[in-house]
Amino acid sequence: MKAIFIPYNQAFKERLVDLLDRMNIRGFTMWDTVQGRGSLRGEPHYGNHAWPTLNSAILTVVPDNRVDDLLKQLHALDMEKEQQGLHAFVWNIEQSI
Repeated sequence: MKAIFIPYNQAFKERLVDLLDRMNIRGFTMWDTVQGRGSLRGEPHYGNHAWPTLNSAILTVVPDNRVDDLLKQLHALDMEKEQQGLHAFVWNIEQSI
């Protein structure tokens, strides 16, 4: 099993949930409001007067064999509107209940 953490510009929310539905990835946790900035070219998303946009984030856990396809789909979505910002980070799940 792998955990995939997906921070994204709030504008992507509906499209990401639709993507997870289409891929039959049922379980996820979503945070509607998170703040941050990209490590390379990303502008800050702080929800204040200077930087008014905000991010959201999704965490999902999927079988190993589903990771590559999900990352491919996420990358395609990110490339459509690269300036808005969408990332995905994958790590191993050792145990769960």
